[in-house]
Amino acid sequence: MLEKHLSFLVCPVTRSKLRLQKISVKTKTFSDGDKEIISEGILFADKDWFFPIIDGVPRLLVESFLDYEEFLKRNHSDYESRKTHLYKNYSELIQQVIKKNKRTKKSFEMEWGLFNYDKDKTWELKGEDLLERFLKETDETKKSLNGKLIFDAGCGNGQLNQYIARCGATVVGMDLSKSVERANTNNKEENAFFLQADVQYPPLEFEKFDIVHSSGVLICTNNSEFTFSRIEPCVKVSGKMSVWLYHPRKNLIHNFFNFLRRFTSKLPIKVQYYLYLFTLFPISYVVKKIKCNKQNAREMMIAIMDWFSPEFRWEHTHEEATSWFSKRNYKDVKVTTTDTFGFNIIGTRSRND
Repeated sequence: MLEKHLSFLVCPVTRSKLRLQKISVKTKTFSDGDKEIISEGILFADKDWFFPIIDGVPRLLVESFLDYEEFLKRNHSDYESRKTHLYKNYSELIQQVIKKNKRTKKSFEMEWGLFNYDKDKTWELKGEDLLERFLKETDETKKSLNGKLIFDAGCGNGQLNQYIARCGATVVGMDLSKSVERANTNNKEENAFFLQADVQYPPLEFEKFDIVHSSGVLICTNNSEFTFSRIEPCVKVSGKMSVWLYHPRKNLIHNFFNFLRRFTSKLPIKVQYYLYLFTLFPISYVVKKIKCNKQNAREMMIAIMDWFSPEFRWEHTHEEATSWFSKRNYKDVKVTTTDTFGFNIIGTRSRND
């Protein structure tokens, strides 16, 4: 993590600025040369909360003080008393986020852990094609991205973020799971920055970003519109909000699979993986090869896990999504892309009078 990116960060609970305590630094090679980054550290809010930086990634989850307890014990002598204080004052919040996030973190960590950065495509696209889809979804151009500050809320494997950064933008990629570790390790662009956090508790300044983009993420939370309401304040006035959502389908097999996942998604993640590997994967592989689909075996398995393993998977109409924007005073709301499974919709934030 480069220190210049600290200016974007706030405590996800109190919204206060964070103070850095460095523990270690290292040199990392970016496309424009070697840079010194913070490898380990602790970020302190002005009251109560504290968060670790591990392997160059700020861990700004509400429950990070528990997820990374061993690291914090080693590096902060007052850890136990701080932990006790947080439980005393925020017990209900802590229990709520642990319950809400536990299965989702494991699901996406498993999914993106399968991804091969050298060989695999992301949703059948790679490189410039991945960027072109983003430009269509957000109604932008390479030129228009130059100088913009972009928040990718749910960045997954993080590949897209590097291509956005090469257009001259600064992009903050955030994900709930430890997939951000691999995204950060494989990142070669100084202006692409990754952190681990919860889209319902975004640790970023409000009214700061030119574009907030969330692709296929809201629909994997416990309430899509509520999650939308939590990240859209990060959009600055005249900035743009962009979300990709599943839409309802009348396809019989599609709806049968959605019915099936209500039960299979409750199984332990590793059990799900082997269940899908020996049942759904062989069928999917044969059908896709007959249809001349060029996905490799890993990409097919990632697609299966993405559909079946998340605890939540909501579908929304264009009208529903439009209402989310309208309620929050967005203008120029429009659907920019649509395909078999879903659609992308954008809006521009107006000044509240």
